[in-house]
Amino acid sequence: METTDFAKYLSRFFSDYLVGERGASTNTIRSYSNTFTHLLTFLDENEHIKADALLLDHFDRNVILRFLDWLQTSRQCGNATRNQRLAALHSFFRYMQYEDVKRIGRWQEILSIKVKRQEKRSVNYLTVDAVKLLLEQIPTGNRIGRRNLALIALMYDSGARVQEIIDLSPSSLRMDKPCCITLHGKGNKKRIVPLQNEQVALLLDYMKENSLDNPANNQRPLFANNHGGRLTNAGITYILNIYADIARKLKPDLIPDKISPHTLRHSYAMHLLQAGVNLVYIRDILGHVSIQTTEIYARADSKQKREALEAAYINVIPNLGTEGSWEKDSQLKIWLKNLTK
Repeated sequence: METTDFAKYLSRFFSDYLVGERGASTNTIRSYSNTFTHLLTFLDENEHIKADALLLDHFDRNVILRFLDWLQTSRQCGNATRNQRLAALHSFFRYMQYEDVKRIGRWQEILSIKVKRQEKRSVNYLTVDAVKLLLEQIPTGNRIGRRNLALIALMYDSGARVQEIIDLSPSSLRMDKPCCITLHGKGNKKRIVPLQNEQVALLLDYMKENSLDNPANNQRPLFANNHGGRLTNAGITYILNIYADIARKLKPDLIPDKISPHTLRHSYAMHLLQAGVNLVYIRDILGHVSIQTTEIYARADSKQKREALEAAYINVIPNLGTEGSWEKDSQLKIWLKNLTK
């Protein structure tokens, strides 16, 4: 079967441009690949164009807009996911400007599609007591339970992104003092995060039980599924929510209705901040490029803001005595009480 022009250029975009020229990370390749997989599904189901018949001529601004709308209506994606998919498409059609100049006007029309404004959400995090409650729900009487405890505890104790946890192998850990873990974040940026003694002890037991302390196995997944492969984002989210549901039934006020692996990352950052750790160190632990990203935790911590204001408060209000105080005004007190009736 003859390769279509779209298939030819898409293949070159991934292999020659993203990998060869840009040196894109594995996570970026995976994300872009998912975008085009969704695009092919949309074109098949809604535009009735099969992948093996797809041509560059099938693409224009309106098709891409319909695809983005489909993501939000049929796939229930939010603005953030829509914008992420659009960024992948923009990258491809920016590449096509130089590869297919005769249709440069069409590609520029697609590039003119704007991202949607994202609502700034409050940071969703757990209190220290909530994290303790969550971990207490994980049974340790079987191998799977012990794996899950080591997994979830490490996600919290390292502040790692879920994909960073998925990509770990035993070689990522240094178990001699000073104990630490090496994480590979966005853009293949490497960072080293120290580990606490309790976490180290938990990992050592887990690794010994699963023969991961054997140098021959140091490139295996640190946390594997039942088939020996790496866990997925969806799989880790499922595991986490099993124990979150149990903990929520015990203390509904401690566990939010929705939590994700990223909630543990937020929680760790908030707890470091509340313990007085400098934002610069938190930035380095989390792998943020800019301190401005890390500042969301300082803005979200109302307790710390209140305590800082109380500590810095200077009373400049003159003492007017008790005369004229509202507490002495019987009519005002009667009016206030009537508000609740």
